[in-house]
Amino acid sequence: MQLTVAPQAAAIGGKSYIYAIVACGSSGIEGSLGGSLGGSLGIEGKDVCLVTDGRVAAVVSAVAGSKIRPARANLSAHQAVLQRLMRETTPLPMAFGSIASSGEAIHRMLVRNRRSFEEQLGRVAGKVEMGLRVAWNAPNIFEYLVGADAELRAARDRLLAAGGASTRNEKIELGRAFERRLNQQREEHTRKVGRALASVAAEFKVNPCRSEPEVMNAACLVRREAQEEFRAAVETAAKLFDENFTFDYNGPWAPYNFVELELDLEK
Repeated sequence: MQLTVAPQAAAIGGKSYIYAIVACGSSGIEGSLGGSLGGSLGIEGKDVCLVTDGRVAAVVSAVAGSKIRPARANLSAHQAVLQRLMRETTPLPMAFGSIASSGEAIHRMLVRNRRSFEEQLGRVAGKVEMGLRVAWNAPNIFEYLVGADAELRAARDRLLAAGGASTRNEKIELGRAFERRLNQQREEHTRKVGRALASVAAEFKVNPCRSEPEVMNAACLVRREAQEEFRAAVETAAKLFDENFTFDYNGPWAPYNFVELELDLEK
């Protein structure tokens, strides 16, 4: 399957699924997307092409409906296109399910957002996103923090000593004290990790924790050629913590966490 270039928006008729925005002239982007994978990579097995406007282009494929189900095959196709693009350049990835009503709508979207696209493409050029998750390796986070914090332990002990005489408000206050200490610990540990990665991460973004044992859920924008340096920096950061913590990194990915694409594809 060849990634063809549509010189005008009219070259793409009907609805189009949009995978990413790329810089025109990116090395290899106008060549084959099939490669060793073979076949058409797009959603529903469709060919993928570029709709260009000046120095930016949308990576798209034709689609029949107005919505795409997040089925495994569709999610895999979406990721396959992005991973193929990542071999040659750093795209601005679109959220899964982004569909333009027409080729003209794609062209207008490119025109409206050209400056923003060019600025963001320049910011992520030559870089990849790496994920890093740090978690407490403890079966019970409350008991772990109680054991490590004298003030929290004293509050717990007072509540236990009161037994059935403890009030609902006292229990709520202990819960609040735990949450405060939990968040303080997360902030302190995140700053420590951030300092350890400062030399290899061009940008460092902290996302909300997804579970109580999670200390940090971060995304790092790293120069493509510095991925080994990033891994070494993660190992160095991990040595600053004891056996009660686990570090898990992943990537490289398209820079989802470092782009802002709020687009009206119906206009």
